[in-house]
Parts: sequence; C-alpha cells; structure tokens
Amino acid sequence: MTNPTLDRRLFLAGLGASCIGLATPAIASSRPLIQVLKDPDCGCCGAWMAIMQQEGFDLEVQNASWDALSHYKETNGIPQDMVSCHTGVVNGYFIEGHVPAADIRRLLAERPDAVGLSVPGMPFGSPGMGPENEREAYAVYLIRKDGSTEVFNNYDAA
Repeated sequence: MTNPTLDRRLFLAGLGASCIGLATPAIASSRPLIQVLKDPDCGCCGAWMAIMQQEGFDLEVQNASWDALSHYKETNGIPQDMVSCHTGVVNGYFIEGHVPAADIRRLLAERPDAVGLSVPGMPFGSPGMGPENEREAYAVYLIRKDGSTEVFNNYDAA
C-alpha cells in the first residue's frame, strides 16, 4: 500500500520544479528592452545602441525619415529644445539622444511621473559620441509631462 502523504509531497515537489522551469525563460530575458526609432543614415545612433547592449539592454530598432522621427518626438511630448538624433522607449519612458545607461537604470528604479530623459543635441563624449575621457560637460534632463524639464544628472568635462 502506498503512502498518500509521500505521493502528495512528490507531486508538490514536481510542481515546484515545473514552475521554476517555466520561469527560467522569463528570467533569462529580464533585460530591459529599448525600442529605438532613428534616422537610417546616423552612425552615432549605432554607437549608442552598441553601448546600451553592452550595458545590459535589449534593443529593437526601426529606421524612419527625419520628418517621421520629428513628428514622433513632437507627438510624444519631447520639447523641441530637448531633441537629439534618436528616440528610444523603455518601460513607457522616452529616451532622447545619448543618455547614459546609468541614468536610464536610475529612471527605471525611481519611476518618476515623467515623459522620460533627454541629452539634447549630441555632446562630445556622451555615450556614442566619442571617448568619455575627452567629453565636454553636458546634462541629462528629466522631461515632465507638462513639458517642463529639470536636470536629472550632470556630467563634468573630462
């Protein structure tokens, strides 16, 4: 005669092992996804994307004309004085331009009520724009939903 308690324990252990096995693909793909819209002729965008991949982000890339890209920025709350060469979206936040990975991770950890982050223009030494040890000073801005901005982080000249 079999012991029903032992069978129940084996069943529960097997069920637990199955749940862990099913969760493994989700754990393996837990890298944040940045969906990037960029001009197909922009080389610095590719350099920024390579850095983001090295920093632990997954990327999906779509090329768009400059007019389509500009319209996309405008309709998603990125003020004209905050624009750069590419726009990403990660977990509902817009990432405009050459924003460092550390600032994106901080944004995702803090979850402010905002549109996203921007590094306006293309400052030398920002990620994808030349060597960091020769960078010019620049700021990363938090774009609020009302269109206002505030400094999220500063990078001194190297």
